Amino acid sequence: MRFRYVDLFAGIGGMSIPFRRRGGECVLVCERDAKARQTYSANHATSCEVVEDANTLNGQTPDHDLLLAGFPCQPFSIAGVSKRNALGRPNGFDCVDQGNLFFRAAEILERKRPRAFLLENVKHLVKHRKGQTFGVMLEVLRSLGYEVQWRVINSEPFVPQRRERVFIAGFRGKHSFRFSSVRIPPAAKWPTLGDILETEVDGRYTLTDHLWRYLQDYRKKHEARGNGFGYKLFGGGDVPGTMSARYYKDGAEILVRQEASNPRRLTPRECARLMGFDAPAASRFKIPVSDVQAYKQFGNAVVVPVVATIAAQMAKDL
Repeated sequence: MRFRYVDLFAGIGGMSIPFRRRGGECVLVCERDAKARQTYSANHATSCEVVEDANTLNGQTPDHDLLLAGFPCQPFSIAGVSKRNALGRPNGFDCVDQGNLFFRAAEILERKRPRAFLLENVKHLVKHRKGQTFGVMLEVLRSLGYEVQWRVINSEPFVPQRRERVFIAGFRGKHSFRFSSVRIPPAAKWPTLGDILETEVDGRYTLTDHLWRYLQDYRKKHEARGNGFGYKLFGGGDVPGTMSARYYKDGAEILVRQEASNPRRLTPRECARLMGFDAPAASRFKIPVSDVQAYKQFGNAVVVPVVATIAAQMAKDL
């Protein structure tokens, strides 16, 4: 039996893909960024309603069984909070533009009472303001009649990237879902960067002498201060850390070693594989936007195989 779902703060559809493969039918997509909607449309054949601003919904959506929501993480991430504090700007729920979008999801749950939900955000959400923010969220969700579970999952067993995200799942009524049942691949099968690299890469992804010199000087400056800021260089047998939406600026967080040449950025296709939108050697996911936009979109996305292993368990109760 098919189930219906709403894809809130949809991005390029990383939350949607695994549930659609499990028989889900999307009845509403909500995404503010026009370029992300372009990529979503190119990859997801759907005739459902598309809404740009979650604030206009007022909790009103088509009837559905499952709410998916990767609500914006910037007000809760370590980098986002630090930047906002430095600029004297509010973070968390006090960030009017993004910090209160969790409550748009809660409004839908209250009005439409779907069978289940799956929310996703950065790991630091759990510790934001000493856990108070996360505690409020859990209290709100439970007050709406849901049994709520959460788990921080690292993407390293699924893709060659250490990316920790918190997933919050909730069900109304009897169900069998438990995060402890979510399948994590054995360590012997964990991939490395070499699994997703292209064999032929255009020279434009190699850092210019000027940019490479700047990154080296920047790193040396911070090493002298005793901190670890600066570029990160990786080979095919390595597993890099988290790719962020700022990757388009200089690629410093994940640079690929090259023999007799400056290092290079990952290509957008390699980023699609790094995030699990493509299999390690595949090139099926359509990238209809510029490299800059693609880097932003993949940096903001969820790791698809992580959501897929959760979807495999949740779908049994849908």
